[in-house]
Amino acid sequence: MSSQIDHLLTENRRFAPSPEFAADAVATAELYAQADADREAFWAEQARALHWHTPFTQVLDWSNPPFAQWFADGELNVAYNCLDRHVEAGNGDRIALLWEGEPGDSRRVTYAELTDEVKRVANVLTGLGVEAGDRVAIYLPMIPEAIAAMLAVARLGAIHSVIFGGFSADSLRTRIDDAGAKVVITSDGGYRKGRVSPLKPAVDQALADRGNGPQATVEHVLVVRRTENEVGWTEGRDLWWHDAVAEASADHTAQPFPAENPLFILYTSGTTGKPKGILHTSGGYLAQAAFTNRVVHDIHSETDVFWCTADIGWITGHSYVTYGPLANGATQVLYEGTPDAPHPGRWWELVEKYGVTILYTAPTAIRSFMKLGREIPNRFDLSSLRLLGSVGEPINPEAWMWYRHVIGADATPIVDTWWQTETGSIMVSALPGVTETKPGSAQVPIPGISIDVVDGAGEHVGNGNGGLLVITKPWPSMLRGIWGDPDRFVETYWEKFQDKGYYFAGDGARLDDDGDIWFLGRVDDVMNVSGHRLSTTEIESALVGNEAVAEAAVVGASDETTGQAVVAFVIVKQSYLNEHSPEGLADGLRKWVGEQIGPIARPRDVYIVGELPKTRSGKIMRRLLRDVAEGREVGDTTTLADTAVMSVISAQVK
Repeated sequence: MSSQIDHLLTENRRFAPSPEFAADAVATAELYAQADADREAFWAEQARALHWHTPFTQVLDWSNPPFAQWFADGELNVAYNCLDRHVEAGNGDRIALLWEGEPGDSRRVTYAELTDEVKRVANVLTGLGVEAGDRVAIYLPMIPEAIAAMLAVARLGAIHSVIFGGFSADSLRTRIDDAGAKVVITSDGGYRKGRVSPLKPAVDQALADRGNGPQATVEHVLVVRRTENEVGWTEGRDLWWHDAVAEASADHTAQPFPAENPLFILYTSGTTGKPKGILHTSGGYLAQAAFTNRVVHDIHSETDVFWCTADIGWITGHSYVTYGPLANGATQVLYEGTPDAPHPGRWWELVEKYGVTILYTAPTAIRSFMKLGREIPNRFDLSSLRLLGSVGEPINPEAWMWYRHVIGADATPIVDTWWQTETGSIMVSALPGVTETKPGSAQVPIPGISIDVVDGAGEHVGNGNGGLLVITKPWPSMLRGIWGDPDRFVETYWEKFQDKGYYFAGDGARLDDDGDIWFLGRVDDVMNVSGHRLSTTEIESALVGNEAVAEAAVVGASDETTGQAVVAFVIVKQSYLNEHSPEGLADGLRKWVGEQIGPIARPRDVYIVGELPKTRSGKIMRRLLRDVAEGREVGDTTTLADTAVMSVISAQVK
């Protein structure tokens, strides 16, 4: 089957950065020229922005592909780079974390205070027997202790595996077992939508006998008191964070570790079988995370207030909450709760309260705000914002325009970023002071990154065509493997284009006439309708472009006539539901897609639904919708933010 993906939508709107923004921007067009002239020298220069206890002499060792080594003979300490060096430079009084709890409690944590806390936690972990190379599982809400825990583990040269606080005891157990964690750091609970979400009970369940005997590797559980819900206690195993950390010494010298020392394992939930533990190491990862945060988010550490809304349980929370901003000495907002609790304007309230200058969030969140209407953000002063960013999935042009117009006052540049857990940091994005942006396009690879769109044989498709997105040369923050399974690493990411040495990301993309990149979603989500390969992303964009639609998800369902048929699940704005029948709306939307894109893309079925199945990170789980569209039993829903959504959708479809 052809790998060519048809592209059907066109976008002609362009937004150049203002002269004022460009004049003060961190990134200049020079960066592209420098990277093109000598790629390795370019990355060496970016890496030298970090503190190296032992400077590196070799930039890249690619002698054993696909297992890269970057800056391998250099030594550094990741936590020292994120904390101590800023304090030693006289910036200990600078605010590192502006933390807001969901109930409205708050803390301002300086770099000196965070450094002190991390040193104490490192001493506690050492006392619990944690050494370089040991694994520590972290299962916490978005509280300052979560950041401190990650950095304390990194300080010891140990490896953290952060497990998102929404995962069940079963999911927790498989990840703890796979990593062979020695210690678990958790809390009694966290606040979510006005209620306590208990965490320690899930840890107790995970460590108990689940049919194969008790968990074998965990020796201690360190518990942060947050919500004061009742928790079970295992003497000798469990200890309170507030007791242990308060008693510990704040004297701790950060030791250097090799650049290729493992930093963390982060599990991505595979659709089947066991989750994949994505392994990242220290020097290359930190160099690219800090560089991309600086140039893509235009970080001016002395003046900016940065807010990435991601949870630390996801890669975005690792790279652009914990490591990138702190390595750059930035001030950032950390928020425990959801965007709509205790009220739907909560995020905008926080932007106003803390004077947020840079906001980095997911298209899903933006579309949910669109659904609620501009009246809510209009109640708050958002004039501090000077840059907006998007992450997690392709953003449709209409959501991009709403984001710019309503949140960015028609002036604020938007950086739409593409990257993955596996890539470690941003790979494709506009540079905000340089790029003329296009709504919906991720635009171009960042300087020093080599990307192409190819057909099934690995040949360049050329401008105006769609195909498979590949990364053609190694990059500093690339994954170093799948924990404990090097064969799966090669098979999953490198086998398809082994002869060319390309990494295949699993995403479809097209190049427009200018050569800019448009992401078309996962290749698994591409539909084959009567011999045409259609992207779900483009049809979803067309649907959301209709003024009645707040959000849409499209899947391909088996069809005897056409091979696959387009099936759409659509959330309609309440004002339109009040005035039209669901049947009339569905029929109108079918026709609309036909007009916008062409008859080939017209959905066979349009289902009007109240919600869509999303993970806690905001990604739509199209696999579950495909089950519904094809009349199958719905598969595993444990990673959904709301597991009841699928039974509601199934009932609506029948």
